[in-house]
Amino acid sequence: MITGTGVVKTFKQRGKVLGAREVRALRGVDFAIPKGGAASFIGESGCGKTTLGRIIAGLESYDEGEIVIGDVPMTPLRPKQRQPHFRKIQMIHQDPYSALNPTRTIHQTLYAPLSLRAKQTGRSAAWIEERAAEVLSLVGLDPGTVLARYPHQLSGGMRQRVVIARALTVDPEMLVADEAVSMIDVSLRLGILALLKDLRERLGVSVLFITHDVATARYIGDDGELYVIYRGQVVERGPVDTVIADPVHPYTQSLLSAIPVLHGLERPGEEPVTPLSSLDESQSDEGCLFARRCPFQGERCAGERPLLRITEGIPQEHACFYPERRSVIARPMSEV
Repeated sequence: MITGTGVVKTFKQRGKVLGAREVRALRGVDFAIPKGGAASFIGESGCGKTTLGRIIAGLESYDEGEIVIGDVPMTPLRPKQRQPHFRKIQMIHQDPYSALNPTRTIHQTLYAPLSLRAKQTGRSAAWIEERAAEVLSLVGLDPGTVLARYPHQLSGGMRQRVVIARALTVDPEMLVADEAVSMIDVSLRLGILALLKDLRERLGVSVLFITHDVATARYIGDDGELYVIYRGQVVERGPVDTVIADPVHPYTQSLLSAIPVLHGLERPGEEPVTPLSSLDESQSDEGCLFARRCPFQGERCAGERPLLRITEGIPQEHACFYPERRSVIARPMSEV
C-alpha cells in the first residue's frame, strides 16, 4: 500500500522579464494505491499528474505532506534511507527512445540492475543471466533475439517492453507508467496496455497509470480508482466506471465531452460541457480553480475553494459546490 496525504509541490521560476514566480504544481493531494491494485491520474497537460507520479517514484522531492510506502513514512528519512523504499516503485517513462542508453546492448542494460540485485541477495552470475532472460520473456520478448541487440535495432514497442523488463529486474511492488503508450504506434499500444494488466495479475504488482486519455485509463484500471487532477488539485475521485459514466465535476465532464465520437456507431452525449475559456495559469488562485472556465459557476465559487468530499446521493468524491450528474459520454447506437 502506498499513500499520500496533503502532498504539496511548488516550483520557482526565474525570468529576466517577468522576474521570479512560483508555480504550484500540487496543492495538497491525497491518494491511496493498494498492493496489487490500479489507479489512474488523468488531466490536461500541466495539471500536475506527472509531477505527482515522479514524487511517488522518488524522482522528485515534495515540499509538504507525507508519502507512506508500506507502513514507513518517507518525510522523516534522509535521502539515502528513502532509497530502498522508493526502489520498490519503478517508473516507465513516456519515451522509450530516450529511456535506453543507445551505446549499451539490451544485455548490458539489464545486467547493471541485476548485478546489484545479485549482490543484495547473494545470487550467482548464472542467476543474472537466467533472470535477464526471464524478465524479457515476461514482457513477451525472445531473449535469444533481443539480448545482443542495441536499442536502435528494436521497434518502439519492443523498446518499451525492454523498459518494462528493466523495471522488473528489481522486483518492484509498483509500476508508474507515465503516458507509457503515447509515443508508440497505435497498432502496438493495446499490446503494451495488455502487458501491464497481465503483470498485475501474474506478479501482483500495482500499476499507476498517468495519462490524458480516458480510454486507456479505463482499460488499465477498470477495477481501480480514477483521479481527475486540475491545476494540482484532485477535483474528482472514485471507481473508474463510476467517474466516467456519471461524472459530477464540470472539469471531468469537459474532459469526457472532448472524446471524439465514432459517427455511425455512437451517439454524442446529451449534455456536453465546454469550458468558457482556455487554461490560463496566470489567473488568481482564489476560490475554485476552475470557476472562471466553468459554465455552471455559482455564488460561492469565486471566493471559496471547494475541498474533496462525499455528498449524499453521489458515490464519488468531488471538489464542487454544485455537483450534478450530466450525460456527457457517447453511447453506442445500439443502446439508444
